[in-house]
Amino acid sequence: MPKVLIADKMDRCAEEIFTRKGISFDIKTGLSSEQIADIITDYDAVACRSSAKITKDVLQKAKNLKVIGRAGIGVDTIDVPAATAAGVIVMNTPFGNSITTAEHAIAMMMSLARQIPQASASTHAGKWEKAKFMGVELYGKILGLIGAGNIGSIVANRAIGLGMKVIAYDPFLTKDRAIEIGVEQVELDDLYKRADFISLHVPKTEKTSRMIDASALTKMKKMVRIINCARGGLIVEDDLKEALDSGHVAGAALDVFDIEPAESNVLFGHPNVICTPHLGASTSEAQVNVAIQVAEQISDYLLTGAIINAVNMPSISAEDAPKLKPYMGLASAIGGLIGQIADSPIKKIDIDYIGGVSLLNIRPLTACILADMLRDISDSVNMVNAPEIMKSKGVNVSERRSDDTAIWPTAITITVVCEKGTHSITGTLFGGTAPRIVSIDGVPIEVALTRHMLLIRNEDRPGLIGAVGTTLANANINIADFRLGRIAEGKTAIALVSLDTKIDDDVMQRLASIPQIRDIRRLTF
Repeated sequence: MPKVLIADKMDRCAEEIFTRKGISFDIKTGLSSEQIADIITDYDAVACRSSAKITKDVLQKAKNLKVIGRAGIGVDTIDVPAATAAGVIVMNTPFGNSITTAEHAIAMMMSLARQIPQASASTHAGKWEKAKFMGVELYGKILGLIGAGNIGSIVANRAIGLGMKVIAYDPFLTKDRAIEIGVEQVELDDLYKRADFISLHVPKTEKTSRMIDASALTKMKKMVRIINCARGGLIVEDDLKEALDSGHVAGAALDVFDIEPAESNVLFGHPNVICTPHLGASTSEAQVNVAIQVAEQISDYLLTGAIINAVNMPSISAEDAPKLKPYMGLASAIGGLIGQIADSPIKKIDIDYIGGVSLLNIRPLTACILADMLRDISDSVNMVNAPEIMKSKGVNVSERRSDDTAIWPTAITITVVCEKGTHSITGTLFGGTAPRIVSIDGVPIEVALTRHMLLIRNEDRPGLIGAVGTTLANANINIADFRLGRIAEGKTAIALVSLDTKIDDDVMQRLASIPQIRDIRRLTF
């Protein structure tokens, strides 16, 4: 039975889901990363929020860990590259707290426009400073969104309802999607120049870290107001303070900070800054939603192999999983075979998805092919880290889809360019479920791969079958299947021989001495 560590406080509905699905769990919250590392070997999965730190040291000791589920969007507290290298899937729940976070951003913008927190504190103190807190209307103002994904698009919807004009910078936003959510696409510098309010809705990455610095602030419209309910570290806080002090920036509303918990900060106490303690997802509805989602996602993966909302792995929905299952077997066979026949460093990999398979989610299939190609390198290579390993080796991997069903109704062809030559393999499914290799290096040959096999490249002349059979019989090795293929009479020929047991080096040497054999190698699947 799989076992889950619930490493952070979350709604009890997560426990109920694990119990209902027959998954055992332990609740151990408030642990340091060192304490988590001491117990992590006992678990197949971790469910966490923002307190538990899943570090590289934790992952190095996580010999049984398969998946980390983050109840929320940000994965700052998880070493995702280390998880990927360890073959651990990292999932988040990007939709469970989207409305809550978007509503908080709108609330912060309204508070900023009307100085509500400052006015409240003043009134509580017995003052009546009506003239001091002159605000601005949102109606007719331009809101600039940096990031127009799930949360950003909800903010856009609410802002449009308030009568604001919304412009957005997001390199992943398509023209059709921009029209759909009612925003104008702009470049970042244009957004800085035009926006009366700027709201950040991007993850913290190498590209976005410290993106709002002195240079960016200088480009912004005078008296701009800035809202950040996304991630700490997007804004250079010292630079923002200088812009506030100079009056170039009229105000800022911040829910996130460079260092959290933020017990002190250069912006604290500034009269034009509103601060909240990372409340973006802090509603009872959001906490229930993310707990349900993370428990469901972890359970689905552990029980069915479905991968949902993974940040380091192609997603496989519960609906797609059964459709992909036979193709995963085919991808594994092709990848394992090409990995064993490629006889020099790989420079380029082209994968063609033909016919029926081209209509499916091909990214997991590509990951499976690459993992099996690399399995002889390390036993820790899997679908999660294989693409990154190939990338680190400088191997270019391309995928193509084709609806050409003239030869096969569904097939996968992989072509590998190596330093010393090119190899290609085509495979298909017989009866929709049974993987078959149907071509190797252009030679037609139909074979089902088995545990122990021999790949023979031979001269197309009589005597091969008898010589191989006799040699193996003398070694007391049984042949389970013997398949031959050739391009044409007297041309290049290939044999694939299935064996009941693995053969030793001595038998290999005797087989290699058979006159018709040009090359022979052992295969293991």
